[in-house]
Amino acid sequence: MPLTDVLLPSSCRCPSTTSTAQPPTASFSNRSSKGQQLLPSSLAPLALALTLSSPFPSLAIPPPIPQTSALLPPSTPTTPYSQSKNFQTGLDNGKIRPCPSINPGCISTNPKSSSFAFPWTIPVNSVESAVQRLKDAIQKTQKNAKIKVDEETPDGHYLQAEVDGGFGRDIMEFLIKRDVVAYRAMATKVTYIYPFTTAFGDSKGQEERVNKIIQELGWYAPRFDTMDDAPSVESMEFMD
Repeated sequence: MPLTDVLLPSSCRCPSTTSTAQPPTASFSNRSSKGQQLLPSSLAPLALALTLSSPFPSLAIPPPIPQTSALLPPSTPTTPYSQSKNFQTGLDNGKIRPCPSINPGCISTNPKSSSFAFPWTIPVNSVESAVQRLKDAIQKTQKNAKIKVDEETPDGHYLQAEVDGGFGRDIMEFLIKRDVVAYRAMATKVTYIYPFTTAFGDSKGQEERVNKIIQELGWYAPRFDTMDDAPSVESMEFMD
């Protein structure tokens, strides 16, 4: 009998010799031929638990990333140079501020300053006109002086003036209370020489500036070079 006359059983499905062999593929169908789910709903929690506890990295679910972390700005390192760009002025709890530790071009009557200066004492006959006389002396002795703040506060009369300095504009602050004048004279620009992080300069320029004002006024200004020029107890309490 010829081979072509041989009938094959209907259950045998032999692949054609002319067709290209296809690699086996996995089927992830979740339904059987009868339309029923292969995975009962009662086994779903068990399958999820096995997936989460799987030792294979590819099956592990990464933890959620907090959204707040993306909103936080990057931290900026604080350096002496960055601090020198934002010197605070004005009264601090009703008192003249001390000199910043990174600014050598400064003197202040605040006892916390490294470059300390004694406050002035106003003569009795000049107390009532002390504010106006001080403004006139600033305008007369300083270059391009401008009074920026002139106000009465519960802690005394506060004056702030801008004047020409060695590297820009300097700031002078005064607090007149009764017969005592507390003050601070400060350069607004600090010079650094690379690669050093210590500011270059000293307070001599500010001392000369203040001396010109006190000489114009003729008021009493204690000095360190004379022992008998120590400030009064009232002046020290006023500075603290």
